[in-house]
Amino acid sequence: MPSAMTSPARIGDAPGLHSGYGRLFAPDEMTLGLIMPLETYPSAGIPTMEAHLDAARHADEIGISGLWLRDIPFYDPQYGDAGQVFEPLTYISALAGATTRIALGTAGIVLPFREPNLLARQVATLDQISGGRMIVGFSSGDRPKEYPLFDIDFDSRAGRFREAYDLYRTFTEERAPAYDTVRFGSSPGGYDVLPKPPHGRTPAIAIGRAGQDIAWIGSKMDGVIVPSPAEPDLPQAVADWRTVSGDGFKPYGVAGFLHLEADRDYPFERVRAGFRTGSRSLAEFMERARDAGVNHIALNPRFTNRPIGDVLADLERDVLPRFPSLA
Repeated sequence: MPSAMTSPARIGDAPGLHSGYGRLFAPDEMTLGLIMPLETYPSAGIPTMEAHLDAARHADEIGISGLWLRDIPFYDPQYGDAGQVFEPLTYISALAGATTRIALGTAGIVLPFREPNLLARQVATLDQISGGRMIVGFSSGDRPKEYPLFDIDFDSRAGRFREAYDLYRTFTEERAPAYDTVRFGSSPGGYDVLPKPPHGRTPAIAIGRAGQDIAWIGSKMDGVIVPSPAEPDLPQAVADWRTVSGDGFKPYGVAGFLHLEADRDYPFERVRAGFRTGSRSLAEFMERARDAGVNHIALNPRFTNRPIGDVLADLERDVLPRFPSLA
C-alpha cells in the first residue's frame, strides 16, 4: 500500500496513477460498472442484502470494472428506494476487504449533507486501505424532502456543494491549510487533516449535474456520470463535455436501471430511468456509445426479473469479453 504521505509530482497526475481510476477510464475505451446492491428486487423498496459480499466477490472475479454505492440518508416509503441500505463509505470498507481488483465508488455522496473534514478523512482512509481503488462521486441529492431533515435550505444546495467541495479538496491536498468559509468554519493554518490520499488526490466524479454549471464541473472535477441521454443525443452531449473539461482526458459516463431479459437478443430500448435489453443487445449499445465518446456505463440491476447470478452470467458471457476492465 502506498504511504499516506505519498503524492504525485503534480496533483493533476493523480487520476493517471490511481489504480481504480485506471481500471474504469481511458480515452476511446468503454467499461461496465454495476450500481449496488448486487441484487434484483423489482417489486420491493428494500433489498434483502443476502450474500452481498459473495456477489461482490463474484463481480470482481468475472471482471466487472467497478461497483457504485448510492447515498440515501433517509428511506422514504413513498419514494420506495433504499439503495444498498448500508451507509456507503462504511460499506466500501467491507467491500475493500472482500475484493481485490474492482474499483469502488460512490454514486454519489450527497455533498451538501457532509462535513468536509470528516469526509476528507473518510475518503482518504478508504483510498489508502483499498490500495487506491476508491473513486468518490459527489451529488447534490434528488430528494428535496431530505433537506429540511438536516435543517438545510434546499435552495442553498448549489452554493453549499461548491463550498464543501473546495474545502474537501483543500483538506485532502494541502498541508495544514489556512481557510475561511461561510458554512464550515475557518483556520489560521497549522492544523493538518490526515491521512492524505495515496496519490495526492482521490479522483472525484460528478454524479449528475449536482446543481452546477457544466463548465464548473469540467474545471473542478475528474469526470462526470449522468443519466443517459437519448442515443441520438450522445455525440453532442459528449462533445459539450469535452469542450468544458479542458485539454486532459476526463471521462464521460452514463447510468441507468437495467432490465435484463433472458432473451440475449432482446432489442435494446430505453425505459423510464434506464434500459430494457438482452445481453448481446446491451453489448451492441455499449459499442455505439463508445463510438460516440462514452467511457463508462453504470447499471443498476434492481428491476431485472431474474436472479442476480443469471445477470452476472449473461454479462460475463456477452458483454465483458468485448468491454473488459482496463489494466
